Amino acid sequence: MRLSPNQLVQTLGPQYEGLELGIGDSLLIKALSHTTSRDVSIIKADYVAKGDLGTVAQESRQNQKLLFGQKTASLTVPTVFATLREIASSTGHSTMKRKVDKISGLLVRCQGDEAKYLIRSLGGKLRIGLAEQTVLAALAHASILHRESIADKEQGKRSHSETERAEQLLKAVEIIKSVYNQLPNYDIIIPALLEHGVMALEEKCKLTPGIPVKPMLAHPTRSITEVLNRFEKCTFTCEYKYDGERAQVHFFDGQLRVYSRNAENMSSRYPDIIEKMSKATLETTSNFILDCEAVAWDLQKHQILPFQVLSTRKRKDVKEADIVVQVRIFAFDLLYLNGECLLQMPLKERRTRMHAAFREVEDNFGFAVSMDGQTIEEIQAFLDHSVHDNCEGLMVKVLDGPEASYEPSKRSRNWLKIKKDYLDGVGDSLDLVVIGAYYGRGKRKDVYGGYLLACYDPGTEQVEAICKIGTGFSDEDLKQHYEELKPHIIAVPRPYYRVSSSVRPDVWFDTKKIWEVKAADLSLSPVYSAAQGQVDDSDKGISLRFPRFIRQREDKTYDECTSSDRIANMYRQQFAHQQQQQQQQQRRTARSDESSDGEEA
Repeated sequence: MRLSPNQLVQTLGPQYEGLELGIGDSLLIKALSHTTSRDVSIIKADYVAKGDLGTVAQESRQNQKLLFGQKTASLTVPTVFATLREIASSTGHSTMKRKVDKISGLLVRCQGDEAKYLIRSLGGKLRIGLAEQTVLAALAHASILHRESIADKEQGKRSHSETERAEQLLKAVEIIKSVYNQLPNYDIIIPALLEHGVMALEEKCKLTPGIPVKPMLAHPTRSITEVLNRFEKCTFTCEYKYDGERAQVHFFDGQLRVYSRNAENMSSRYPDIIEKMSKATLETTSNFILDCEAVAWDLQKHQILPFQVLSTRKRKDVKEADIVVQVRIFAFDLLYLNGECLLQMPLKERRTRMHAAFREVEDNFGFAVSMDGQTIEEIQAFLDHSVHDNCEGLMVKVLDGPEASYEPSKRSRNWLKIKKDYLDGVGDSLDLVVIGAYYGRGKRKDVYGGYLLACYDPGTEQVEAICKIGTGFSDEDLKQHYEELKPHIIAVPRPYYRVSSSVRPDVWFDTKKIWEVKAADLSLSPVYSAAQGQVDDSDKGISLRFPRFIRQREDKTYDECTSSDRIANMYRQQFAHQQQQQQQQQRRTARSDESSDGEEA
């Protein structure tokens, strides 16, 4: 940990730096062909037959010993890591050729089984079950045990009992996870951990403008009554839930930056946000981190436009002069202001400070519309107003007290959401990854007729099939999806896809496209593998009944899809809700029978 901290983590850099290898199967095949002098078509045929490019690379090495085995310096982890960063940073003319050359340079130095694992790693297929939470826990444990061993040597005896050590380890993990959620940068955290120890980490590593914090998320609810039951003893507020894109705006050292919910730098996509925020920021506000929603805005009618309009904006290198779809910013939380972290403050105080630090600017910037009502009638009326104003529904949040703090990265029950379509069917929409498609017939003969969707299990790092979908698409949608998915076609399914042979698609895709989907309900399935065995003893999975496409989620990656655990919880909640409705119906029937008996008597 002290000598080479970069080797501990599975990323090239902090997520907000946006470093991606940009290496697909075709580029790896070219590099293998260049290194082994084997024809590209032969390598492709081997790949289709074996289903693993790493195995193909290893067998190519065995058959091409002179090329792979020539006398070169052995590979080291720092060398490979530095080369990967060079590949990710490569831009401009002849980028692909430079990438092939660098990969080839690594391949010729491979020994033993290194070629197999290098290719799998380059293609993002090296799944070793090392989740980020595991890395954080390991860092916490290493810090505690290292300092404890030093103390034991100095004192000549054990400094802590087993019970005390276990308590320290739990506390250390809690601290480092909290710090990482606020400051997701190992290059800052690990040196501070080494110098000061984990117990001093919260003081040394704080929320910092310019480094995006992982956003707080809300739990879905099925009814207003459920909200009132949850917040029975709390002061709460209701806010419009805007149908746009989450935007975290940072201002520091005279710079304004905009980040997405998954820490992508969106400043070049939204140069107009930077201008609008400049107008809205008061002179006394020197630095801040603001949680907002960017929505498409009609300048003539002064109203919100659907998300589908916002999604038509260009996603990279946008010039203000070329912008057709205008946006307005609605701010709903303030996390940092003038050098002070506000995360532990109650929402009531954060909101007061937010209103004091910014001004509303017509058609440019406003605060989320809110209402502090406490009754079913008031909330229902406010929900109706939000829908009338082209919003998705409401966010209901604890306003004051210890539960009203901002919890980065957490899907908290201190924030609940009520969407207009939650009150019927499945409570929440699901974000699912497209992994396959079926050829269309009739009117859809020139496009795909349906798609295979999947959820994600972060514990096993597997992608689990959950349903086929063929409704909710316009003709234009079908054409667009057909074209956009072409670059993501793969010859064979990834080894981590869990798909039954009975729903095998005609075409496989890499995990690049995420869709938001609604369904009538969830049901147990012997065919689909989502959350398999989690809700009963039959080893069945869960599927969606009557799924329909809502929209694409450009702001999410496949490992941010709805998890299999969440799907299992949604099924349990639905089952409990159905039982409750059946019991209510039985009571109504019993009362009706009693009334009829009384009238006959």
